[in-house]
Order: sequence, then structure tokens, then C-alpha cells
Amino acid sequence: MPLKTHQDDIPQINLTPMLDIVFNLMIFFMVATRFTELDERNIDVQVPQVNSTAQISDKPKKRTINVHKDGQITLDKRAVTLRELVAELTQSRRQRPDMSVVVRGDADGRLQNFATVLTACREAGISDMGISVRMETKQR
Repeated sequence: MPLKTHQDDIPQINLTPMLDIVFNLMIFFMVATRFTELDERNIDVQVPQVNSTAQISDKPKKRTINVHKDGQITLDKRAVTLRELVAELTQSRRQRPDMSVVVRGDADGRLQNFATVLTACREAGISDMGISVRMETKQR
């Protein structure tokens, strides 16, 4: 039986070709990025003009309703009656069907006033309603 008298070398991975590819890709992407920037500057296009600076599509607006201790109702910091609230929310919902409402009630106010406002929101067709509360602070 023949015996091995010399040891084989441990196989090694040659990283040189992989590094060459990575450097070539880096150079390619850097050059391609520069061509895109130059290409955008040289386009001779006159963009259209508009009379209004309003955004074309606003994101759905969140309206805030406050129910005060004495039963007064404010919609976005403006005092309204219950009928005005329903009318304005209905009109706003026609313009933005996915509009949402946050209802904030005074903690010392009557629950009936708060429930009436929630019913008015439902009557106006608002389905996305939130109730604003604050976390209780613990005193030691």
C-alpha cells in the first residue's frame, strides 16, 4: 500500500475576479447615474401653466368636532348648531367620501350631548369616526 509522503495544499478561494466584477458594476452605475442627470437637464419642454396653486388631489381631510361642557358644538374651531353640523359634514363627505372625523367631548359634559354629535356624524354618512381621549396621569 503506497503512503503519501507530502501534504496537499488547502484549497483557497480566489477573490480577484469577484472584486473586478464589483468594481466594474460600481463604475457602470456611477456613469449611468450621471448620464441620467445630464439627460434631464437638456430636455426642452415647456410645462403647462395653471391659474390656481391648489393641489390637484388633497389627502382625505380629518375634521375635528368639539363638544363643550355646556353642549356647544364646534367644527374645526367654528361654532355650529347640530343642523349646521350635519349639513356641513354631508357636503364635505360628498367632496371626500373617505373623510374622517375626530370627536372630542368635555369630560365634565353630559354624555347625551356627545352621543347626539356621534349620531349626527352617522346621519351625515361619516363611517370613519374617532374619539379623542387623553391618558390619565398617575400621581404618587
